[in-house]
Amino acid sequence: MKDLEGKVAFVTGGASGIGYGMARTFLKAGMKVVIADVNQAHLDEVCEELQGSNAVHFIKVDVSNRDDVKHAADEAERVFGKVHVLCNNAGVSGGGSVDDGDFDDWDRVIGINFGGVVNGVKVFAERMIAHGEGGHIVNTSSMAGIVPLPQEGGAYTTSKFAVRGLTESLRLSMAPHNIGVSLLCPGLTATRILEDPTPENKKPLAREGDPDAMFNTMEGAMDPLEVGEVVLESIRRNEPYILPHGEFREEVRELFDDILNAFPVDQEADQKRLDFEERRRTMTDNLRKMMPRG
Repeated sequence: MKDLEGKVAFVTGGASGIGYGMARTFLKAGMKVVIADVNQAHLDEVCEELQGSNAVHFIKVDVSNRDDVKHAADEAERVFGKVHVLCNNAGVSGGGSVDDGDFDDWDRVIGINFGGVVNGVKVFAERMIAHGEGGHIVNTSSMAGIVPLPQEGGAYTTSKFAVRGLTESLRLSMAPHNIGVSLLCPGLTATRILEDPTPENKKPLAREGDPDAMFNTMEGAMDPLEVGEVVLESIRRNEPYILPHGEFREEVRELFDDILNAFPVDQEADQKRLDFEERRRTMTDNLRKMMPRG
């Protein structure tokens, strides 16, 4: 989607961090932007910063609440018309480990980080298909959706891997409709994810000396505006993956080498099985070719 001027973007978690970085970048590119966020204080802050602009609209929305997302979509269309770019970016940290007995924090993180993306896609995708003008969807995962975190990062990692799977499948599904889909996997970025946006969550962050305290830092973090600029250019080029943090390249190469090395090399497969997989691959390859990258 190369021509973005005058188009409408809807950004969840848009009042801080990466979401606000994307929103500011889109506004600079001449787009109209709906900034959706659950935190009213953050919305008030950016409303003050962007006062006087008639190209931005603010909506308080809980992405884990499907009715909230539907109402927000209706409001966005009433204010600006058709939505062309959807950024499912809202997310929280925490959630606990896979091997503890706590379900409440786990369900909450999965409900926001993954469920929020599901809700955004299922509410907006059919509207984007219906208006027939093409568009783009960016789903924010994390490098934790490629390189897993241990211990207290279990729920967060699970949610981000789920976003990755959804996004890669969605890209194939949306190709016939001229709607691009990208997976955003940022590394350490200066966001407010460690400041929980939902006041009912009283669980404290890990402190120094705890095993997971090393993950609760913003030292040396990338500027979210820089991430936003990478996202904008990736939308224009219809990139399937948006990976702003180059420091992960070798680690990911080693991880993928482990996966490749796990396959048998000299295996005789049943021809019917080979034929089945060839049909599947041809189908997916054809879908990929429908959405050229520029």
